[in-house]
Amino acid sequence: MFTGLQHIPLVGGGLDYYANYLSDPQGLFLELCEQIPWQQPLVKVYGREHLTPRLVYFVGDPGLRYQYSGVSHATSPWPASLKIVRDQLRVDTGFEFNCALLNYYRDGNDSMGYHSDDEVELGESPCIASISLGAERDFCLKPKVGQSKVQKLCLADGSLLLMLPPTQQHWQHALPVRKGVRGGRINLTFRKLLK
Repeated sequence: MFTGLQHIPLVGGGLDYYANYLSDPQGLFLELCEQIPWQQPLVKVYGREHLTPRLVYFVGDPGLRYQYSGVSHATSPWPASLKIVRDQLRVDTGFEFNCALLNYYRDGNDSMGYHSDDEVELGESPCIASISLGAERDFCLKPKVGQSKVQKLCLADGSLLLMLPPTQQHWQHALPVRKGVRGGRINLTFRKLLK
């Protein structure tokens, strides 16, 4: 079992953070930068269409489809390196994952707004495993209901963040713009879609 757990309790959920989960994050970052046919789809947010402020790609088991913000993604085959990571996650965490949404933040101008991974096809209380590659970025959380100070966690290169059930029911998360960040970051978010 891997070590270095930082558990972050939340009212209605919790996070497990491992700062040094991958042994060669730089190698995987470079491989994915070069080999993934990254896309920048149009998404609909609050009734308006705009380009996603990052690049994305969706991989997983055959026949799966994932829809969010008005965009439907059919799965592309698992790259061999990500199959290995997925299988290791199952061993280390006990959670099963059949797909992964990949996000490529080219620099600090690319971002992700506040949202929850609570789509119907993920089930009532999913676990999301998030692996960070490349530049460190701030991961922010706020509750869906009530006033609370935003919680912030700096995600390191090669780290694993587990968003444990039932966090998605009660919390939203975001990756805000950070103008001073010049390097790229790839985020691998492993999920289990219900068939």
